[in-house]
Amino acid sequence: MSAALGSAQAQNLTIALAAEPTAADPHYHKMTANDSFSAHVYDSLVGRTAKMELVPALATSWRNIDELTWEFKLRKDVKFSNGAPFTAKDVLFTICRTLHNETNVSQSYMDTTKRLTDVQTPDAYTVIVKTATPMPLIPAEFARNLPIISSSIVAFDGWKFAPKDGCGYKGSWPSVADFNNGKMAIGTGPFTLKSYVKGAGIQLERNEGYWGSKPHWKTVKMVPVPTAGPRLTGLMSGDYDLIENPAARDLARIKQDAKLDFVATPSTRLIFFQPDVGRDSSPFVKAGNGKNPLQDLRVRKAINMAIDRKAIVERLMDGMATVAYQYMPDGMFGGLPHAPEIKFDPEGAKKLLAEAGYADGFELTLSSTNDRYINDAQVAQAVAQYLTRVGIKTKVDAMTASIYFPKRAKREFSFAMGGWPSENGEASGLFQLWVASTDAPKGQGTSNYGGFVSAEFDKVYLPAADTMDPAKRKAEFERATKVALDNVPLFPLHFESSIWAFKKGLSYEGRRDQYTLATAVKPTK
Repeated sequence: MSAALGSAQAQNLTIALAAEPTAADPHYHKMTANDSFSAHVYDSLVGRTAKMELVPALATSWRNIDELTWEFKLRKDVKFSNGAPFTAKDVLFTICRTLHNETNVSQSYMDTTKRLTDVQTPDAYTVIVKTATPMPLIPAEFARNLPIISSSIVAFDGWKFAPKDGCGYKGSWPSVADFNNGKMAIGTGPFTLKSYVKGAGIQLERNEGYWGSKPHWKTVKMVPVPTAGPRLTGLMSGDYDLIENPAARDLARIKQDAKLDFVATPSTRLIFFQPDVGRDSSPFVKAGNGKNPLQDLRVRKAINMAIDRKAIVERLMDGMATVAYQYMPDGMFGGLPHAPEIKFDPEGAKKLLAEAGYADGFELTLSSTNDRYINDAQVAQAVAQYLTRVGIKTKVDAMTASIYFPKRAKREFSFAMGGWPSENGEASGLFQLWVASTDAPKGQGTSNYGGFVSAEFDKVYLPAADTMDPAKRKAEFERATKVALDNVPLFPLHFESSIWAFKKGLSYEGRRDQYTLATAVKPTK
């Protein structure tokens, strides 16, 4: 139990997490719970405000030297938690480590670094990166994909950007276990890692040598509590100071409790399902004709029409979400200003299924997490019921995130739930990973577990992603959005709103990226 907030000297904070970080390794698996946790221990070159605006962090400035070259000037007098100075060598080492991280779950942290052709460190506080093609969003990519670790954790000093030659290093690269046990969890962030125990929680201590604003909290404890009811009970009993994602239906109770408060913030996180369209035979779909029905565009359009998104938002999400008819909020850079409504039309869905040769339906299993997204298992059940009503005999297999994500990465599902925020502020944040044809060396389609391929989409999107002119890039992204919507690589459901509840006497600045940061929890007295 945390110290009473009525005490001015209270400097211990306890947070109940809705989703547990799956590792203490900042380059292990790209998911919000992991990135939010790592932001306490590690900094990036570029930071983000609560509204996702880019701000200087370990880099004080950045600029384009030409279309293929970016220069970053680094902050001086910064030290890692072990006392080692932060220099350009650490940036080079971090980039190299992302390219040689054998224990990562997916290649998400390589999406940017694998597209670099050279990294130069002309002096201790300058980093110059070169790319094969124009990359207009390098600063935003570095903000979300490159937590900086210390080169001092490896006994080697001859780093060079030569990925095929191990960047000059011949030894064993740091593994996820080395970070989980704290041995190599050395960062420049506002806190240091005291312990990470899967299932039990995380303990952090204030980094007294932190270069930025000193956090109020001396110690922070993060406890995984995947069910909303126990999280709220713990907050009301005083066990927790702040909790993530209380159930929207409980907001009335929180409002009525003089000891509690909350904040709700719209996010860019899209909740969707991803169909397996790339394989003729898929493990959890079965049709009488032996085919994979999800490969038929008519079937995908029928599924789209069968889902009542408005009902899901109103009844399951209690209005604390926004219906999604495209892959990013309306008006976001590269999205359509006003996406056409995907109308709920079960009779139309039945007709399309019959036209495709599935008048008698087929069997399908929806795979989802039950502890990652807001009401994820309930949303999956609702979608399954809608599909069953139009003749698709649908079951749900919901599991914990720690089991689910490795399975999804191995393509063990046929119809998988996903959730993704457009962290770079534009359409490419999702398209690059989830919709573009898979080309791992170029960082494309690394989350395209459904095997979707559209030459029409790639022809529009890929050149647009390399376009430096913002107006032209925006227009081409809008074209790509239309192509994607016409081909249904994903079934968009809704955009989450993030809710945090906390004790009176505290304040929290809600974030569009859904991060829960101890540094943003502040006493109001």
